[in-house]
Amino acid sequence: MKKILFFLLVIFLVSCTSSTMLKKPKDLIPKDTMVLLLTDLFIAKSALVEKNIQNQRKINYTPLVYNKYKIDSTRFSSSNFYYTSKLEEYELIYKAVNDNLLAKKDELEKNIKGPKTLLKIDNFDN
Repeated sequence: MKKILFFLLVIFLVSCTSSTMLKKPKDLIPKDTMVLLLTDLFIAKSALVEKNIQNQRKINYTPLVYNKYKIDSTRFSSSNFYYTSKLEEYELIYKAVNDNLLAKKDELEKNIKGPKTLLKIDNFDN
């Protein structure tokens, strides 16, 4: 009885999965651009909690990222939704985004810990 019940449960679960593929949007953002876009969006979202030069917080930089790539939120959403339906591709995109973020982090840490240059001031008493 348990075997039959298990078999029916497996059949039910398999039959519920969707086998339809999402159609590629006509204005799909290319993968390489999507990697750069997502990298910048992660940085923009993380900047919400940091103070900017004017000592302000909670500034939404997302529209600036969309302007940089000349897209709107609808185009991003449709492209992101399409890529999420293809898990293997989306995993590769997110791996590249993670690599980009780690490289930027290493570069910033290198610049912060880099050699400090002292400004030499000449004696102008002459």
